Amino acid sequence: ESRAANASNKEINIQWYIPSLAKPSNNTETKVLLLYAYNTKPVKISNIKIFSSMSMFSGHLWIPLARIISLRKKLSNLKQQVEMLMQSSKSLSLASEPTSFLEQSETLKIIPSKNPKMNVAKVHLDEKTEEMAKRCLSEVKALLSVVPALSLPLTEIPFDVTLQSIASLEDMFDPATGCIITEESLFNWIISLFH
Repeated sequence: ESRAANASNKEINIQWYIPSLAKPSNNTETKVLLLYAYNTKPVKISNIKIFSSMSMFSGHLWIPLARIISLRKKLSNLKQQVEMLMQSSKSLSLASEPTSFLEQSETLKIIPSKNPKMNVAKVHLDEKTEEMAKRCLSEVKALLSVVPALSLPLTEIPFDVTLQSIASLEDMFDPATGCIITEESLFNWIISLFH
């Protein structure tokens, strides 16, 4: 029972395995193993010996380590760009609201908190950031698609871009950690690539 698992909602669990003993020969690139499991309905597993479900799936993909590192840098840059857009749009909305001197001084005292509600707000991308996002997501699609040769570059962003969704993607491609993804539109896009 200590190894039982619960998922109250749909989620993808991503883990990485970096084989230390299996050294590649000189003519092959280093690859790491992406392990994934996801459920499409809430699940509660109380006994792993007798559990079976039609709503749980798992699999693995071998991915070149160099491409993962490169993609993670690009996703990190994209996240910074999204943060800057959010900051500038927040500054503009604050500037456009008429406030008294007292309200302004109170606003200056407010220390930004790590409020999850701010992270899930949809971000309106400028042209440069949208192109940057399409390039990053096309690369994600190429790495995760079962048939990479058929993976065409994206012409539109397939999920709602929020700070949380981009941060989740960045965490997903960190071989040192892994992550759990629960955002609905991002979840749906990623599992569509695994099929």
